Amino acid sequence: MEKSVCRNEIIIPQDKAVFWMDDTGRWHNRHGPFEHPKIIRYFNRSIQKDEDGYFVAQGSGDVIEKVYFPFVVTALFVVDLAVGDPFKVKLNTQQELDLDSERLFLFKEDLYYRMENDIAKFNPHALLKISNYIDFKGKRYRLKIGSEQHIIKEANTLELHQQQVK
Repeated sequence: MEKSVCRNEIIIPQDKAVFWMDDTGRWHNRHGPFEHPKIIRYFNRSIQKDEDGYFVAQGSGDVIEKVYFPFVVTALFVVDLAVGDPFKVKLNTQQELDLDSERLFLFKEDLYYRMENDIAKFNPHALLKISNYIDFKGKRYRLKIGSEQHIIKEANTLELHQQQVK
């Protein structure tokens, strides 16, 4: 006989959250940026998305708490680049994806990676790593992988609702 787990949800709306994410992917609360690496990793790994937006969740017993948090543009960030065949991008959630150069795009002065239903912004560390493979030629940015060059498209909009940080 299977046991069914009855979960009660506690929902904390975005305007009641006591933490938020800035435009570089750093977590903050009223005391300033989070400093402890284990806490930062825990929050990043807990990021999920549903029809109401991005949230972090944790469960205890039959209760799950979902906290929708404020962020700027996106809650997903490319935090590292693994050079190899193929190149891989690593997200703040710890998800790794094969780099598809067609999914890269520039908006204003930032580099983004388009996924199925989301975008991830390159944080400064990942941007520095990929910049070794980017060239500017003929008024276009190009990603150079081996002997191949791929034009990085420029976008006029992000096509996503931008949310304001506290």
